Amino acid sequence: MKHTDANRRVKVRRVDECDSIHEILMHCLPAFGGAFLRRIYTILDTAIGRGCPLTLAISGPVTVSGQHQVWLLPLLETGWIAYLSTTDAACYHDGHRSLTDHRDPIFEVPIWGDDGALRDDRTIRVTDMAFDEDVLLDQDRFITAALLRPEFQRTMTGTELRFKLGRLYAEAETQMGVAPGLLATCNRLAIPIFVGAPGDGSVFLNSMKLWAMKQAGLIDSYAFDLDLHAEVFEACAYHRWGLFDNVSDNAPGALGTLILGGGVPKNFNLQPEPALGQILGIPNVRGYNFDVQIVTAPVTDGSLSSCPPAEAVTWGKVDKDTYQQATESMQADYSTVMPFIVKALLDNRLEYGRRADEIGEAVLFEQEPKARGYLRPREGYRLFDQRDELCKRLTADVRANREWLLDSLKYPLSSEP
Repeated sequence: MKHTDANRRVKVRRVDECDSIHEILMHCLPAFGGAFLRRIYTILDTAIGRGCPLTLAISGPVTVSGQHQVWLLPLLETGWIAYLSTTDAACYHDGHRSLTDHRDPIFEVPIWGDDGALRDDRTIRVTDMAFDEDVLLDQDRFITAALLRPEFQRTMTGTELRFKLGRLYAEAETQMGVAPGLLATCNRLAIPIFVGAPGDGSVFLNSMKLWAMKQAGLIDSYAFDLDLHAEVFEACAYHRWGLFDNVSDNAPGALGTLILGGGVPKNFNLQPEPALGQILGIPNVRGYNFDVQIVTAPVTDGSLSSCPPAEAVTWGKVDKDTYQQATESMQADYSTVMPFIVKALLDNRLEYGRRADEIGEAVLFEQEPKARGYLRPREGYRLFDQRDELCKRLTADVRANREWLLDSLKYPLSSEP
């Protein structure tokens, strides 16, 4: 077979000749699973360098395990992330480390130990992480006390619920002298947190308790409620912002996504495109230009968790013109690779920052166009602060699409009411 430019030669570098994680990722992973990791990293490097806002979907016990403090919060603090889709459990367990009388409550246990003995000791296990059952009971008390506060006594989106909880978590963390957690960090950066399945997590279970107590006449009033319609609409408004509003010389009018684990967080993260284009009929809506995912599910199981970005192209959720160059799916446990990916990306930013200090940003951006995307302001997009305005813009689009939407209501059912 004759070699052409389309055939990429396999060239490697010795690890003892590499000076950074970036060089290892680029030059020491030529094949097999390592090559998938290299492609994941290079796509993220490209998306960040082009100034593309990233959405992040993450499932699994990222907060109870402490992973959020290792690599997730440093990633959020870059200013590259537009919003986050995760689980109610991640938000609930985020509060454990700031509870009164539970200093450093999480400890390690064997995966294959005696779970009956742990139950007798009132120890809760999450894989190889564990904590005393009283941590859950005190977290429940914290959540119910929070939900009874005056500012929660109305209908709101889940993003507002978690924004308000983030402020309370931050106050507790400051009082206890512990490092900021996920919700507190997202509150500070005004990063919206979406939870696609709020009803299966303990934050909402505690709301259910208060609702049940009101129904039983045990408390006089409880007015908190979730507006799921408004929350999904809000996610659509942010996607619309990325495609149509965030367009300039320094912003590409496109979005990228990083998906870690599958399940509802992944699905919710991918839904704004069909919601805008298929359901609301907004014209010229595109899917993600960059899509990388790290999931443990095999593609043959037929689940949404495992489906690769190419499959999402057929739904319109990923851009059909860029997916062959700008998407990748890797079957792995993201906890094993994300510290290295994030560290390499942060090191890239540090290097660009160092060079900007030496030669000036204007010269650097001319020499290295990717530096502009990497050196975006760390305060980020603060989309939660803009949500009212962005939702108004989408509402205006809905109003302008009146004829299409009214026509979409017509379908001959077998029996009319």
